[in-house]
Parts: sequence; structure tokens; C-alpha cells
Amino acid sequence: MRNGVTIGQAAAFVGVTVKTVRHYHKLGLVAEPARDGSGYRRYGSDHLLRLVQARTLAAAGVPLAEVGPLLDADPERFGTELAGVRRRLDERIAELQARRAMLDRLAEGDRALLPDRAAALLDRMRGLGYTEAETAATRDGWVLARALVPDGFDDYLDQFAHVLDDSRLVALTRRVAEAAAWAPDDPRIDALADDAADLYLADPVLLSTVTGMRARTDTAARYTLIARHGDEPTPAMARLSARFEARLRSAGVRIPRPD
Repeated sequence: MRNGVTIGQAAAFVGVTVKTVRHYHKLGLVAEPARDGSGYRRYGSDHLLRLVQARTLAAAGVPLAEVGPLLDADPERFGTELAGVRRRLDERIAELQARRAMLDRLAEGDRALLPDRAAALLDRMRGLGYTEAETAATRDGWVLARALVPDGFDDYLDQFAHVLDDSRLVALTRRVAEAAAWAPDDPRIDALADDAADLYLADPVLLSTVTGMRARTDTAARYTLIARHGDEPTPAMARLSARFEARLRSAGVRIPRPD
């Protein structure tokens, strides 16, 4: 190879394309050899070695802008720079693995945006006869709660599990869901609100579902976003909620009013 090889041969020997060789020339990673008497550039051993080194570093994930300085670095700096490249690659790998894990969770429905425990509670709701619409509304509310009040989310799940463990509370929530379709002047609304208030006032764990999360928020607006997501409440639900909260306040329970 005393007289060198053509650019096509050099590219084939190194395992890259002619376009890549020319790109390396443009970036200054590999010097262009002089032309011979026939007008062809001839690549010698030094050129091929430099091409192999540049290709290897690029394939290892080193940005092309950093390849040139690395090729010209002394052994100590070379090792330091490679360690930095490895660290950035590790970070990128961790990011991609997290994205892949999220894609896997997306295929699992409820587990896409919620922890496994929350998804298990949603499965319990279905098993207890809650409709898919009721379960979906609960899921969406939890997604908002986890994002807006993350430090209180585990406590909120504890309180919800407490509800599902009590058949009286399950029956109450089912009746409240049915009340959404009642006429706003239905006398059953006041009776249902009073029943709910009595149960909450008698159960400190249950009462904390009303006061605990609101106390953690910096403004009542966050709670409003969580509690009133989705469709606007029906007139019946608005009346039920107003009477329920009025009963709690009359008993001395502090419930911040939304802004």
C-alpha cells in the first residue's frame, strides 16, 4: 500500500461510506491526502488509522465535535474525556430505559400514570360494582392529585382504601353517584348529604379525606382542580356538596373555601 488507496477503497477498508470519509474531512477529523499525478487522492496507512480511530469513537457514542480533540489528546486527557462520554451515555441509557418502562405501563391502562397500589384500588372498585365511568373519574382525579399534591398522595390512597373496606361507605359513594342524576329539588339530596356528614364526622380517618389534602395545598385552587375535574357538577351534586360541607362546618370542621 506504498502508493496508497483511493477514497472508495479507504472507505471500504475502514467500514464507512465515502460520504462519511468526506464528512470527516470537512470536520477536520482526518486530513485530506494530496492528489497523485493522476489527480486522485491516495490514502496511506496514517490516513486509514485516523479513519479507524474516528469511526470507532463515533460508533462508541462520542459526538463528532469531540472526536478531533480526543484523537489529539495525550493518554491522560483521553481517558478523562472517555470517562465523561461514558457518564453521559449511562445517563442517556437510563433515560431511554425509563421511557421504555413508561411505554410498557401505557399498555397496562391504569398503571400508565399511577403507581401499582392505585391501580390495584381501581381494580377493587370494579370488583365492588363501580361503573367504568366512576372508576375512570376516580383515576383521573388521582392523576391530578398525584401531580398537584404529591406529598399527600399516599395518605389519600390510605383513606380511599379505608372507604373500600367499609361496606357502609361503599354504599354511600354509590348513592352519591346516583344522586348526580336526581332533580335539584329532590328531598333525598338533603337526607343523603346529612347521612354522608354523619358518617364522616364519626370517622376521623374518613374526615381527613376532606381536610387533609386541602391543608397540604398552598391555595384552595389546587384542591378545586382535583375535586372538580372533568364535567361540571350537576345541580343536584352542587346542592348535595354545599349541604354536606355546611354540615361539616357547623360541626366545627375547617374546610377552606375555593377561591
